[in-house]
Amino acid sequence: MIRFLLLLGAMMALPGVAEAQQLPTDLLNIPVDGSAAAWIIRTFGLLTVLSVAPGILIMVTSFPRFVIAFSILRSGMGLATTPSNMILLSLALFMTFYVMSPTLDRSWNDGVRPLLENRLTEAEAVERIAEPFRTFMAANTRDKDLALFVDIARERGQAVGTGDRIDYRVLVPAFMISEIRRGFEIGFLIILPFLVIDLIVATITMAMGMMMLPPTSISLPFKILFFVLIDGWNLLVGSLVRSFS
Repeated sequence: MIRFLLLLGAMMALPGVAEAQQLPTDLLNIPVDGSAAAWIIRTFGLLTVLSVAPGILIMVTSFPRFVIAFSILRSGMGLATTPSNMILLSLALFMTFYVMSPTLDRSWNDGVRPLLENRLTEAEAVERIAEPFRTFMAANTRDKDLALFVDIARERGQAVGTGDRIDYRVLVPAFMISEIRRGFEIGFLIILPFLVIDLIVATITMAMGMMMLPPTSISLPFKILFFVLIDGWNLLVGSLVRSFS
């Protein structure tokens, strides 16, 4: 099933809008000279993938790292709803497409396009579509996390793949916990300067005897000013993009 899920990931960033507009017609029309069973399986697979599209975005792309870093940034600055969740999620989504564009383009050219042109069978196309995602996840997964799930799978007598082709049931969870860990690492570095500002402001207000005044209400403008002066969004997004192999 994961391979069908990966199929949608490639379809969600089609390089040509005109080709994308032809996709539903090619997939949902009953073939004249083909097998009705193949058409049913293809349609069922497409509808299944569409129902779990958000899960694909989280499992096999760079989205978790972006959204975790942006959320920690907002918390560190002390802003509860600014930027809003919609803005942060939209930024994380488009940065994900930016980082994943080589993977999506390769998946489209190697698998989806030949499938639509009837040059590949469904099984061959799914394998080619999934391969770029396997390469991306393998390049961005820590060896320690991968070894953890490989050992667990072997303890349970499950297959882990052959050679460098690790099975998806092992690679995907290892990739996810690696992304979560790196997101928290980046978030820790982001929040440190804001913590220093909070400590300085709290020390000054305590020394002045302003016990009833919340230090965060005074430090908030300074944190926003600091982040703007260092061009924080440029530095943060650039560092996040460059952190991917």
